[in-house]
Amino acid sequence: MSLRPIARSTWRLRVPRRHYAISYKPPPFPTTPTCPNPTCTCSAMPELPSSLPIDYKTALNGTMAPYAEQVLICTGQEDWSSRIEDENSGDNMAAVLKKLVGRGSMYYTDPLPNVSVANSSFPSTVPAREEIQNSSAYLFPSFKYIPFLSRDPLGSVHELIKGYLLSDSRLNFSQDNLPQIQKDRLVRSNEESRAKLYGVQDVKDVMVLICGHGGRDARCGVIGPVLKQDFERLLERQDIRIRDGPVVVKGPKEDEEKKTLEEEEPGERARVGLISHIGGHKFAGNVILYIPPGMRMADGKENPLAGCGIWYGRVEPKHVEGIVKETVLGGRVIEDLFRGGITRGGEILKL
Repeated sequence: MSLRPIARSTWRLRVPRRHYAISYKPPPFPTTPTCPNPTCTCSAMPELPSSLPIDYKTALNGTMAPYAEQVLICTGQEDWSSRIEDENSGDNMAAVLKKLVGRGSMYYTDPLPNVSVANSSFPSTVPAREEIQNSSAYLFPSFKYIPFLSRDPLGSVHELIKGYLLSDSRLNFSQDNLPQIQKDRLVRSNEESRAKLYGVQDVKDVMVLICGHGGRDARCGVIGPVLKQDFERLLERQDIRIRDGPVVVKGPKEDEEKKTLEEEEPGERARVGLISHIGGHKFAGNVILYIPPGMRMADGKENPLAGCGIWYGRVEPKHVEGIVKETVLGGRVIEDLFRGGITRGGEILKL
């Protein structure tokens, strides 16, 4: 018995082609497609190890790991062990925080928002009694500076977690369905914990954070310090003063005098620092810009990115001037460098 192939029908149903209009929803913030070419001399792009190339193929948009709050620990040093919690044989603030709020925490149960813990090169505030072991930390996008955190005892660290990291007066999205009485209890607990932390300040400086974690990956370790120098130089060229010393916290009377003095000093200020691994070394240089709430542009209007954190990748020295002018001063996101962002309310930004 021979097998014959079944003849395929050549008849086809003809369906009229429909044309659908693709709706385009612009991002909720001003953008510019590409970073403008530099108009001044910039540093040369440093040579990287041939075994660690930069990924220029993957689209950057959406490569930022989402988080509810980023805790930036002030260490006063510019590089760390590959795992920051291993620094100083495990005796460090990052290790404490990761143990308390990291995955599988035995101390704080769900709902636990995603907290990003990183080290920074910024120095900690010096306590009145210098023999006291102290760490300071920045919180973003809350834009708060916590000057005094002690690891012995851990009371202030627990107040930080309860006051700022577990939830706040806005509550995180995972708590939207809680009964109102439980929400009120959370808010009240937050306020009580915050009141126990001395010297907490609003962050009013532009914060430029550059991954320089050479102990983790040579790419950021090589590029980071070069970008730091260029950002400091080009921010100052735009009359933005660079602050590199520790944040000073004084008594109530001295605080009032300091506040009056600062109010008499016009102009914007910035802090530029190196930070530990934030993900995406293959996209080096990695830069996070936190634009303080209320920051205004040259025309007096509020910067559209005020209160936001903007993540950029594949940043080279030739991009620094453009980032300063477009994003810091102009309130525009540069699309071809954009990895993602976050608003002060915790909303994740994408193009």
